[in-house]
Amino acid sequence: MKPPIINKGKQVIVPDNSVNTEEFNRQYLLNPGRWDKAISFLEETDLSGLEPGRYELEGVDLFVLINEYTTRDDEETRLEAHRNYADIQYVINGKELIGICPLAKAAESVPYDEGKDIFFLESDDQRMHEAAPDRYFVFFPDDAHRPSIKDGENEPVKKAVVKVKLSLRV
Repeated sequence: MKPPIINKGKQVIVPDNSVNTEEFNRQYLLNPGRWDKAISFLEETDLSGLEPGRYELEGVDLFVLINEYTTRDDEETRLEAHRNYADIQYVINGKELIGICPLAKAAESVPYDEGKDIFFLESDDQRMHEAAPDRYFVFFPDDAHRPSIKDGENEPVKKAVVKVKLSLRV
């Protein structure tokens, strides 16, 4: 299965071309119900009406973080990665840039925090992608990503981050 196109009424949201389709397919086959629930939430929920906070769909296995913030200057952001969760990131309102690079091309700068499932990295080998309401991103453990970067001017952004607990890799 390829990452699906999301239809929100008249709005069509496509997966960004950076999404690792092969890994998405592997993870989807290991737990289709969890992935279907995540995509359905994005498709069926009035995301712009949600207050910032955490929304549990399957406890710690599947939850959504709604964040509101102002995009930041490039040097104020950090490259990050996760080990146990995939991130589905979708900008509800506004726009930002997200730097993306393979984990293998990055060096760890802050050790892994097991409680938060995050570690930070450095790399000069990032490709910038525009995140806007017409596309979404899926980041797996091999995808280092640096969200929240301003695209031109600093601007307010509202974003949904769906945290999908991963099954063992095949």
